[in-house]
Amino acid sequence: MARIVFATFGSLGDLHPLIAIAFEMKRRGHEVDFCTSQTYRSKLEGLGFGFHSMRPDVTPENGEGRDLVKKIFDPRRGAEHLICGVLLPYLRESYEDLRNAITQPRKADLLICGELVYAAPIVAEELGLAWATYVTTPMSFFSAFDLPILPPVPRLSAVIRKLGSTVAGGALRLVKSTTRNWGRPVRQLRAELRLSPGGDPVYEGKFSPHLVLAGFSGVLAKPQPDWPMNTVLTGFPFYDGSTEQESLPRELNDFLENGEAPIVFTLGSSAVMDPGTFYEESIKAARRLKKRAVLLIGQNAPAVDAFEDVIAVNYVAFSKLFPRAAAIVHQGGIGTTGQALRAGKAMLVMPFAFDQQDNAARVVRLGAGRTISRRRYTSESAARELGLLLETPGYRAAAVEAAARISKEDGASAAANALVKLPKIGR
Repeated sequence: MARIVFATFGSLGDLHPLIAIAFEMKRRGHEVDFCTSQTYRSKLEGLGFGFHSMRPDVTPENGEGRDLVKKIFDPRRGAEHLICGVLLPYLRESYEDLRNAITQPRKADLLICGELVYAAPIVAEELGLAWATYVTTPMSFFSAFDLPILPPVPRLSAVIRKLGSTVAGGALRLVKSTTRNWGRPVRQLRAELRLSPGGDPVYEGKFSPHLVLAGFSGVLAKPQPDWPMNTVLTGFPFYDGSTEQESLPRELNDFLENGEAPIVFTLGSSAVMDPGTFYEESIKAARRLKKRAVLLIGQNAPAVDAFEDVIAVNYVAFSKLFPRAAAIVHQGGIGTTGQALRAGKAMLVMPFAFDQQDNAARVVRLGAGRTISRRRYTSESAARELGLLLETPGYRAAAVEAAARISKEDGASAAANALVKLPKIGR
């Protein structure tokens, strides 16, 4: 039996796929611990995993969530604020916490880390530990052959993408050179520990030389020539806390059973903390279309303009609700996008920042949805876009086809199969 430590920062969209893989590794007989933000302690311990806290406690779910979301979801400066203003100032604390988690109570055999755990490559190299990188979204690879939509320059990214890999590669080199200073704290710590310089920690330096798990479906992206050679495309490792026996809340279930399928409006687990007028405009859009609506509002106050064909709930498992929707409006987080595709539903994506614009563009290229900017999201524009989605059969057909392909994937099992091939793991 191997001892495995999963380390990650971020929202539930970052944590849930790792929980799916962790359950699969535990089912195969391995001991599993998590090292992540203190906010998730009760959740993970309640699921039966060992827990070690890792500083900083940066999750949208903690007490400072709303302020954090506003800053890091800024399309132009959000990534810089997250990396340089939140994560890397605590690099040495993260290193200390992760090192302790790996060595106590006995040294781990394997480390699996998300790409924002900048201490992970340092600790793994220092301890001579096998490790794997887990990425949730195609954007993480910054491929010149599949150029992502970059939030600071979405239109320019789309233009450059069409010009081919040579031009795209030049653009990516420019981006990397202008952000090189972001990784300075990592290079300094590596030098102090007399480790190899490594690659740029924000880009190629985050990838393990042993294994990279691409935790998304091939319907969104295919492996590219400039992906790390040791990458395994697993499919989505789905987990949202639901079980086969679990049912929706009675009030919501009654609503769903007593009328036509509704439009579901959600902002995931992070963007929901900075909704602006999203819910108010969404209710008005549903009214314009004479459609029923379900609003997933998190901890926000219920929208005051509700009417009898609208129901607002804090949160329910997407896997239980999305299959019963007519269409889904969401922020473009990869977890939400994956669940919407899995349900075979056409979607309208209103991205905030990070990978969300790129995910939205991939949904559009797939033919399974449309996208609208946050600035343009009004009841009139949303109703217009939703009308096109609901009235054009091609969107639903593309979504159903994507769902059929995803149903043949088992992301958690595929990831586990790749992990057990690493030395000292087995089974």
